[in-house]
Amino acid sequence: MATVPYSLFPVPSLARMLRNRLMLVCGAVLGLIVLASLLAPWIAPYPYEQIDLKLGAVPPSRAHWLGTDTLGRDLLSRSLYGGQISIAVGVVGTLVSLLVGVLYGALAGYWGGRADELMMRFVDLLYSLPYLFLVIILLVFFSNSIVMLFVALGLVQWLTMARIVRGQTLSLKNAEFVQAARLAGTGSLGILLRHLLPNMLGPIVAYGTLTVPHVILQEAFLSFLGLGVQPPRSSWGTLISDGAGVMGLFPWLVFFPAVILATALFALNFLGDGLRDALDPRQRQ
Repeated sequence: MATVPYSLFPVPSLARMLRNRLMLVCGAVLGLIVLASLLAPWIAPYPYEQIDLKLGAVPPSRAHWLGTDTLGRDLLSRSLYGGQISIAVGVVGTLVSLLVGVLYGALAGYWGGRADELMMRFVDLLYSLPYLFLVIILLVFFSNSIVMLFVALGLVQWLTMARIVRGQTLSLKNAEFVQAARLAGTGSLGILLRHLLPNMLGPIVAYGTLTVPHVILQEAFLSFLGLGVQPPRSSWGTLISDGAGVMGLFPWLVFFPAVILATALFALNFLGDGLRDALDPRQRQ
């Protein structure tokens, strides 16, 4: 019976993860940020949209640890709730890109020949177009909603994943365990799902982790341009955008959301790098 030669997290990979202290620290920091955002309804010191025009923008104090914005809204509370949107955009956008990219790349690599060539030329064509142009088209022609933002960001991130999966499929589809599965009567769909994809989970998981910060950063950039999350919702990007116009008078409105965003992106990138190194099949030999 054909067997899969590698598991997703073999003992050597787990040992390398545990030895990577920077990866563990970044994972802990990221976990705290995600947990705080998820628990925002219970731990936020003030309601999300509570306005106090008499208070206005005040610097950090005991009552408002990160200060308030020009409408007197607590910046810590808005940062916690904004984290929910930014993290959701990153995770959902990445899942969309993985779903499209893995399926597209696996089919192109498995079919090969003319179909593979045509499919990859289409990928090259999309690569030549600026991602921002594609996102704007999707948001303008469909709807500028939070759901469409998730889909739009995911649909411009799948190209690299498709190339990675296609290359992995080409290198594995003639392996001995795949040939044995064919001789045992396993169909193409079974080979893809039961034998090829399990052997590609390491690179897929590692690259997916690295995709999350890219999607969050792109959402922040779009929100800075006014094309991202729309009021009354806010993300870290919209908080930075709102504060940028008055940062000469109230610098904390940009500083604190920017620090939170940069910390989350830093942790995600180092976590992704650590996973990529730990799950690299060449390190298992």
